[in-house]
Parts: sequence; structure tokens; C-alpha cells
Amino acid sequence: MLNNVITEVGSGFNVCVNKPDTIEQACRIATKYHYSFYDSLIIAAALSANCKTLYSEDMQDGQIIENSLTIANPLK
Repeated sequence: MLNNVITEVGSGFNVCVNKPDTIEQACRIATKYHYSFYDSLIIAAALSANCKTLYSEDMQDGQIIENSLTIANPLK
């Protein structure tokens, strides 16, 4: 059952693996933008996947990260 769920999710979405450079970028983002490490890791993964919008109710709505990623609150 679990394998079927993983296969189904994996077939419909891109899966990003956090590599050392992604983790280093997350540390820089945490320092620069004052997000927690784990939020910064999400942001770094989104940047590495060339996402344009990151939906989060916990981060600053409308903030632009590294001139390429906009944070949007989907509940606003």
C-alpha cells in the first residue's frame, strides 16, 4: 500500500533531493531573510527547481526571494 502511494505521488510531481549545495543555500537564505532553517530549506529547494511561486501561510506574503521566487499566502 505504501509503495503504491509513493509511486502515485512520485509520478505526478517532481521530487527534489536536498544536495549539499541546496543545504548551503538554505543556510544563506536563513541568515539573509531570517527564516528558520527548515523553511529556508523549502525555499532553497523551490529555487533549485526553478519554481516561480511558493505557497505558504507561514512565510511573508508577497516577499520575493533572490529576485526569482515569490512567496504567496494561499489563504489571503
